[in-house]
Amino acid sequence: MENKTYNITFGGTGGQGILKAAEICGWAAMLAGFHVKKSEVHGMAQRGGSVESHIRFGKHVYSPVVAMGTADVLVCFHPEEHDRLKGFLRPGGKDLNEYLEKAKTSIQNPRHLNVFLVGVLSAYLPIKTDFWLQAIESTFKKKYVEENKGVFLKGREMAKL
Repeated sequence: MENKTYNITFGGTGGQGILKAAEICGWAAMLAGFHVKKSEVHGMAQRGGSVESHIRFGKHVYSPVVAMGTADVLVCFHPEEHDRLKGFLRPGGKDLNEYLEKAKTSIQNPRHLNVFLVGVLSAYLPIKTDFWLQAIESTFKKKYVEENKGVFLKGREMAKL
């Protein structure tokens, strides 16, 4: 295992599944053998307010919060939140904002936006697909697992195009 720490910032508004997306990412990293830390801020989320979550994983991670200008990947589910959170992205980091509109035209159910973008995210991280699929199994009720795996794989494939 390399001695790099990966930093991901997720952001959006209440009800978009930001915390679920971060949970999937955290489980996948943990299943892959990484040390994982997670932090979340969800103030007025129930009223459509800002929600953000930070995931850090690597060989040894001591803090759950991604510092400004250090995120390797920024995953935003809402354009206005992107403007607020883009300062977290490090120079040369990957901004998944370009996939937001693609996601909306690629999925039928808007509730799947989070899992689709996690699929896109997965293509940029050193975690095998099997661990992501296991994380989905751990995160969703059994009746939603296969549908979410399909959406995840669609997002992962989109990132490879």
